[in-house]
Amino acid sequence: MSRTPAKELRRGWTTGACATAAVRAALMMLWGEAVPAKVRITLPKGETPEFEIAHVRQGDGWAEAGIVKDAGDDPDVTHGAMVIARVTASAGGVVFRAGDGVGRVTMPGLPIPPGEPAINPVPRQMMTATVQDMAERLGENPDIEITVSIPGGQALAQKTWNPRLGIKGGLSILGTTGIVRPFSCAAWIASIHRGIDVARSNGLDHLAGCTGATSEKVVQELYDLPDVAMLDMGDFAGGLLKYLAKHPVPRITIGGGIGKMTKLAQGARDLHSGRSQVDFERLAETLGEPEVRYMNTALQAYEIVGDRMADWVASAARERVRNMLPDEVSADTVVIDRAGTIIARAGA
Repeated sequence: MSRTPAKELRRGWTTGACATAAVRAALMMLWGEAVPAKVRITLPKGETPEFEIAHVRQGDGWAEAGIVKDAGDDPDVTHGAMVIARVTASAGGVVFRAGDGVGRVTMPGLPIPPGEPAINPVPRQMMTATVQDMAERLGENPDIEITVSIPGGQALAQKTWNPRLGIKGGLSILGTTGIVRPFSCAAWIASIHRGIDVARSNGLDHLAGCTGATSEKVVQELYDLPDVAMLDMGDFAGGLLKYLAKHPVPRITIGGGIGKMTKLAQGARDLHSGRSQVDFERLAETLGEPEVRYMNTALQAYEIVGDRMADWVASAARERVRNMLPDEVSADTVVIDRAGTIIARAGA
């Protein structure tokens, strides 16, 4: 029987949407319209959410406003962070600056070139459209410099992919729709894709995707790989491999614990416990061990069968990986136990 959620999960707003709302409020102050308590913006798909203003400051020729990010029911590290936009006149056009807690791009492969503030294209478009719309409405000059800040963002960025992607000094201003959808896989998979892009742009010929922190540490040390080569695959083996098939590198290593790697060996591409399970009946037939069908976990089965099962998991998982990739990509697998000991490898 399926379980119905007690309540619908609440969606939230991206840092890009918050920054856009902050720009609108700051421009209202700079151009003498008002010191607003709330502002409304238009998102890329036409929605018009309202944001409360949590911070205002103004000086000679500049104004700034801040929005407290509400990520809804999504476990977002930036939930509750203050997103501040300061506006002042520019020498020409809309210019973006990285303030405190917002990172700067230092490596190629991202949508924004090295040297630029880590403010992604869609948020830039949203903020630019807001400047142009308000300038036209109020009869003002649309040449504006926007500095986006997130106090505490440098510490929060250590919990994100930014350090591996070469984004230094803080967080990124992200978003393609302006909306954070709770527990969406899309953001994680998008991060995997950006990790592959950056690694390719930096000429790396060996990448690794692992299911968790322990397997990642083991694989990184095994092959002496740099941080930028490590893709935080998590449960999304399919998302990683599908993108890699279209954007290949010479070599990929897939590593993980016996449980998730058994699911991969049996053909699962999403390794989350809520979305795929080990088929113990099938595993028992494959290994020729009838008692395996009564096991509750792959680890239990491994403790009974031993190395023969681990070797099969590594080999079968590698075959699944190979089937998703073009011939020019070399693939190997690494299987570990709970203690982080390598119990099997295939294709090395």
